Amino acid sequence: MRLKFSRAFLFIQFLVSALGMRLYAQTTTDTLKLTLKQAEDQFLKNNLELIIQRYNIDNASANVITARLFQNPDFSFANGIHATGVPNAFSEQAVSVSQLFFTAGKRNKNIQLAKIGVEQAKYQFFDLLRTLKFTLHSDFYNIYFQEQSAKVYDEEISSLGKTLNVFKQQYQKGNIAEKEVLRIQSQLYSLQTEYNNLLTSIDTTQSELKLLIKASPVSYIDPQVSFDNNKDVASAVPYQQLLDSAYTNRYDLKYTKAVVDYNTLNLKLQKATAMPDVSLSFNYDKLGSYGNNFMSAGIAFSLPFFNRNQGNIQQARIAIDQSKVQFQSQQDQVQSDVATSYKSALRLEKLYNSFDPKFKTDFTNLIKEVNINYEKRNLSMLEFLDFYDSYKTNTIQLNNLQLSKVLALEQLNYATGTPFFNQQ
Repeated sequence: MRLKFSRAFLFIQFLVSALGMRLYAQTTTDTLKLTLKQAEDQFLKNNLELIIQRYNIDNASANVITARLFQNPDFSFANGIHATGVPNAFSEQAVSVSQLFFTAGKRNKNIQLAKIGVEQAKYQFFDLLRTLKFTLHSDFYNIYFQEQSAKVYDEEISSLGKTLNVFKQQYQKGNIAEKEVLRIQSQLYSLQTEYNNLLTSIDTTQSELKLLIKASPVSYIDPQVSFDNNKDVASAVPYQQLLDSAYTNRYDLKYTKAVVDYNTLNLKLQKATAMPDVSLSFNYDKLGSYGNNFMSAGIAFSLPFFNRNQGNIQQARIAIDQSKVQFQSQQDQVQSDVATSYKSALRLEKLYNSFDPKFKTDFTNLIKEVNINYEKRNLSMLEFLDFYDSYKTNTIQLNNLQLSKVLALEQLNYATGTPFFNQQ
């Protein structure tokens, strides 16, 4: 009874796993073989987040145009309608034209502020580009190495499936016990479940990558990767060079510096705002009180007795102090990012270099011999399954280690804002 229940449970598990893989295969109709460079080209051309951010630059540039414009003159015209007892009342006409002029260089300061705004929009664009490219590279390499691990599962499932068929035949002939068949079935179904989970992880990463490059949702991206055999990549670049490059090329740091510049200039503008602007006017009255065709000119400005923009000036001073602290904090963050990423890259590089490059090939050959010897009954079932589990575990660990090493270098590129390590 217990054996029948176990077989029923394992059979259901197998169906769920097989159904998941079949649905995965059915939803994938087009394979795109892309190198990282080709993926980047599509990303730069099609990514919607970048396109949206570019519009922010255009909007900021429009603010510069607005800041450069002079104030429009004011015009007024009055025409008499009726006045009882006044001769020629219907011909009374008066015209007035006035023009406002900014003082203390307010117009130029507003233009400079608008230009800094354009710089800030550009810095935000390039920092978004840095972040999305890091995501693109990470997804690209994750998919590649996950596919390498998927091949291990595929090979092991295929091999173990053939062994299971042989054992079923032997069981039917009465040469082996049923528990051996069930043990192999259990191992096989466990592998298929792990394989299906791995495919789900690949599919999730695929979805993110396809959104980044705006590929068809039903396509499947097949990363084409070739790695440089140079083992000492991270250690070849001095830490100080990485840090200097980060200070120069990190756009989030440039943005915070631009905020300091903006607030400094804004303080000057707020102080200038305390100076009253001047309005010049010209007036004409056809039938003025002092005679016909009366013309006059005038000047108007507010007297800064009470409101000298004290509050805005104080706020501008506070904003400068705050932005300077933010800039220092961002500098510290950049230094921490570079130091942490560099340390991690060196550690993973050293660990990866300690592995024998022939290990993977030797282990693959060994597992083939294990299959042959088990079929000949030179190995026990426990030894056979242990070899299989060791093969899967060690191969996947090696793939994960290489992925970690690659992503550590990508993290250094991201931390420095500089493509120091082009891995293709």
